[in-house]
Amino acid sequence: VQLQASGGGLVQPGDSLRLSCAASGFTFRDVTLAWFRQAPGKEREFVAGIRWSGGNIYYGDSVKGRFTLSRDSAKNTVYLQMNSLKPEDTGVYYCAAGFRLVASTVRSQGRYTYWGQGTLVTVSS
Repeated sequence: VQLQASGGGLVQPGDSLRLSCAASGFTFRDVTLAWFRQAPGKEREFVAGIRWSGGNIYYGDSVKGRFTLSRDSAKNTVYLQMNSLKPEDTGVYYCAAGFRLVASTVRSQGRYTYWGQGTLVTVSS
């Protein structure tokens, strides 16, 4: 199983950034792919996720209206378009894969089996 996250960097407040997560090594029928983030000194939090079968997309409250999750099924890749970035969006962003999740468990990090290496996003002026 591989979850290859990329796209992080240093940006200014108000800027945009797009993260990518290329996934491989498992059956996509039952998978949920999600982004979590962890800021320094804080717990990891759910950012956005997609249930591959059906395409249902979920967002964390702090990113609704600013972040957009999408996928390229041909490439088995999910993208996180982050707009209007704020300093509080700073952190390491992780891609994760979980299986047979339901809507009530998509936001629970404990339900995810595989994790990528993380990509650092820094929003600072």
